[in-house]
Formats: sequence, C-alpha cells, structure tokens
Amino acid sequence: MRSTGPVPGPDRAAVDDAVRRLRELGTFPGASEADLRGIVSAGRIVTVPSGWSLIWDKTPADKAYVILAGSVEVRRGTEVVATLHAGDVIGELAILHRKLRSASVTAASALTVLHFEREAVERLYDEVPAVREALDATAAERS
Repeated sequence: MRSTGPVPGPDRAAVDDAVRRLRELGTFPGASEADLRGIVSAGRIVTVPSGWSLIWDKTPADKAYVILAGSVEVRRGTEVVATLHAGDVIGELAILHRKLRSASVTAASALTVLHFEREAVERLYDEVPAVREALDATAAERS
C-alpha cells in the first residue's frame, strides 16, 4: 500500500481569511497578528448548514465556537433568548466555569465558525491576554 503523506490542515488562504475576519469583526481587540494566527491555528474552520445544532442544553462543555459568518439562535427550552452573529463567541462560558450547558445553540443560517475543543479554549484563555479580556467581557455582558 502506498502512503499518501500527511493529512493537510487548513490551507493558507483559509487561515488568512479567518485571521482577516477576526480582525474585521473585532472579536479579540488588542490581539496582534501573531495572536490571531495562533487563535485560528488552535481551532478548526468549519462550515455548518442552517438548522444544525452546535450545542445542546444540559450537556458537558467540550467545545466552543467563534462565528465568522452567519448567525445562531440560543434557546432555553423552546424560547429563543438570543441571536448571535459573526464575531460572537459561543460555548465558552460553560467551559471556563466548568458547568453543564445552560442553553442550546442552533444555526439560524449557514455558518462558518472556528471550532475549538475545551483544551484549546482553556490554553488560549491562559496564554493570550486578548482572548482572556474578550471572554471576560463576554461573561460580564451575559451575566
């Protein structure tokens, strides 16, 4: 059997585009170009169809997202309690507070997101001041 070589990661153009979007959206104010590249490299760029559930209420916090394009609905039960858009971070509060999810999140449109595993969120929070500041500000707004 012939080896096909390593599995490629996101191409440079996709990374450059995600970095540009984060800069334009102001998701992490004060982040340097190197910080933004590190943030993008810590996650995966994913496209999600409308109607797809990203997060389920009362489940363990194992992932978070930054919306690069599109919007999501945040629901508690059947009630929509918020609509979030490009530039917003979702799923991070339960990770940082080590709690179960308090709401479900569903794509209200086709989405492009940066998907992060729990460990990546914790590492970025500890190592990148711009991430810590942005997530702390989001937590204060949503409290």
